[in-house]
Amino acid sequence: MTGLPEAERIARLRLARTDKIGPVTFSQLLQRFGSGLEAIDRLPELVRRTGRAAYRVPTVDEVTPELERGETYGATLLVLGDVAYPARLAAIDPPPPVLWAKGKVDLLSSEAVAIVGARIASAGAIRFARSLAQDLGQHSYTVVSGLARGIDTAAHIGSVESGTVAVLGGGIDDIYPPENAELHARIGTEGCILSENPMGARAQARDFPRRNRIISGLTRGVVVVEAELKSGSLITARLAAEQGRDVFAVPGSPLDPRTRGTNDLLRQGAILCEGIEDIERAFTTLRTLFEPPAYQSFEPANEDCTPDLLDQVAALLSPVPTPSDEIARALNISASVAAGALLELSLADRASLLPGGLVASA
Repeated sequence: MTGLPEAERIARLRLARTDKIGPVTFSQLLQRFGSGLEAIDRLPELVRRTGRAAYRVPTVDEVTPELERGETYGATLLVLGDVAYPARLAAIDPPPPVLWAKGKVDLLSSEAVAIVGARIASAGAIRFARSLAQDLGQHSYTVVSGLARGIDTAAHIGSVESGTVAVLGGGIDDIYPPENAELHARIGTEGCILSENPMGARAQARDFPRRNRIISGLTRGVVVVEAELKSGSLITARLAAEQGRDVFAVPGSPLDPRTRGTNDLLRQGAILCEGIEDIERAFTTLRTLFEPPAYQSFEPANEDCTPDLLDQVAALLSPVPTPSDEIARALNISASVAAGALLELSLADRASLLPGGLVASA
């Protein structure tokens, strides 16, 4: 049982694969129209009101090959709103519209901890990550990471028997690095491979921050084992903090540049992690168990906006991200009316919708 009619699932996949409609705009369209089917039906009219050329939504026939390829690969399509879509991930802002999963999908809804760190890691850090992953598995936690070289690989190896999730930047069939082919295959059977990109997609640089938000979004906390000051692992830590997850950092020698990022996280208030005891203590004493809200179907919320209102909203935008509720207060309009105006402005390339309810000029 998926929780959504098949036609609606296909509509949401089509909407997610529409050029220039990212996760924020996807969520706003569902909020405005209540369903993917209605959003696709109303999108041409809405875009015409903005004065730009219509968005081209892929047809059912055009997304069918993606569905067939996933079925042949033995993968499962998870659409936002499906019963199997992980509730913890559905609660982040914005959630991925669609996901492909290979393996044990139920692991996506289990209690999980992420372990991330340097690709070119020290031998000691690799040993620590593998040992910590084993300990987490013995305490019934699923370990989430990104299947990269170094710390990620060690975390998966340490937890593949107990339960591990590998979130990829490319499609779930994108095996990288190549030396992890055997581990990739094993996780696809004993654990779970996950991606929001279609089958066959090869990872690009822009895909990794999006992947990192999924890694942190699936978990209760993120452990950074080793990271330089400018690294993807620190992006994951920042996203985790923004999502309300605990951020743990393993201290390291000030003589090793690979530990400067983790030591800096500790200066900023991350929780020191020398073993699973620190993780257990944080989960039991620092805050109560996080219970993400169950995903609920959207209800149509907004009416079309007048050109005058759109101009007034646009005049308040700047390159500096601003909370959308500040726009609503400035014009003395409801949050739903402001959201509708901002959606129309974004479709006209006059505004940029950002995570966290922020908006900026395009």
